[in-house]
Amino acid sequence: MSTIAITGATGQLGRLAIAALQARGVNPTALVRSPEKAADLGVQTRAFDYTTADPAALKGVQTLVLISSNDFNDRAGQHANVIAAAKAAGVGRIVYTSILKGEASPMVLAQDHIATEAALRDSGLSTTILRNGWYSENYTGALGAAIQHGAIIGAAGEGRVSSAARRDYAEAIAVTALDASHAGKIYELAGDTAHSGADLAAVVAKASGKPLAYVSMPEADYAAALVGFGLPEGFAAVLADSDSQAGHGALQDDSGTLGRLIGRPTTPLTETVTAAL
Repeated sequence: MSTIAITGATGQLGRLAIAALQARGVNPTALVRSPEKAADLGVQTRAFDYTTADPAALKGVQTLVLISSNDFNDRAGQHANVIAAAKAAGVGRIVYTSILKGEASPMVLAQDHIATEAALRDSGLSTTILRNGWYSENYTGALGAAIQHGAIIGAAGEGRVSSAARRDYAEAIAVTALDASHAGKIYELAGDTAHSGADLAAVVAKASGKPLAYVSMPEADYAAALVGFGLPEGFAAVLADSDSQAGHGALQDDSGTLGRLIGRPTTPLTETVTAAL
């Protein structure tokens, strides 16, 4: 059993984190709700659920990578379960994927992360907090529809977002999980270059060869539009809030920490958009 284990290992970030560790010669243990879905990962798997969080599944784990849950019903509660299980199992250190700016973030999305960071502090465990900024892939899922309608919509106005590719953040997980000198550290992680909605539209227009504009609308209108696209109301409200707060700098960071941590420049937005198209 590897001494590094990763929760949510079949998720998009989890899979990339495992690949990043494997590229560095380490096979972590995948902690997953459905082990059969992890068969293609090529690593040892253990059944593990954020809601029940059995400490037995963490036996022998030195470093636990806690990738934040994607269940928005009770994320903070689920994370607290995992932290308690880690403590009971004698885990040495938790590497947690938080959100850019942590408790200083005004985003609704940040609340669960703020609560989790507090739970980690209270646990007495050694921790490394990776405050992840926006993934460039957050923008690429809806590009087909945007190109079709000739517009990318949002609520960020002229606000700028320092996004990076998901694999950049995955490499940061690998780097910090492998090196105990990152214990006790909090890292603000974001892309090297910030972009506005208009910049994003220009990148997509160039990559697709189709004219595209960025249309910024009031937060409530954007939320309603997302519901119209089929998103659940609660989730649409959270996304609209995130975009609106991005308009005030909530997702901008020019520290260059992510690039320094992974030892290379972060992936340009153009590259992620081109790959998605």
